[in-house]
Amino acid sequence: MSAARVPAHFKTVAQLEVPHSRNGKHKKIVSMILRDLEQLKDGAAIRVPLSELGDSKENVRSALNRATRKIRRNVATATDDNFLYIWNVTNA
Repeated sequence: MSAARVPAHFKTVAQLEVPHSRNGKHKKIVSMILRDLEQLKDGAAIRVPLSELGDSKENVRSALNRATRKIRRNVATATDDNFLYIWNVTNA
């Protein structure tokens, strides 16, 4: 009994062509925050309007937490009714 070969449903690509990074829906805002944190002076915080987050503050904070842990940057956050505040935490 011979097994008939069934044609594949999907096309194949070389593994070298497969992207290895993930562009999640929070990438733009998190990238902007990380870039601003790089330039932030000691004792200062970034103030991001909640209306510019594009998602809930909880989801953006979670995405920022994942990103900062990945690059081993220690930051803190706080919020009020209108803004998300982010600052670098120094290990002094």
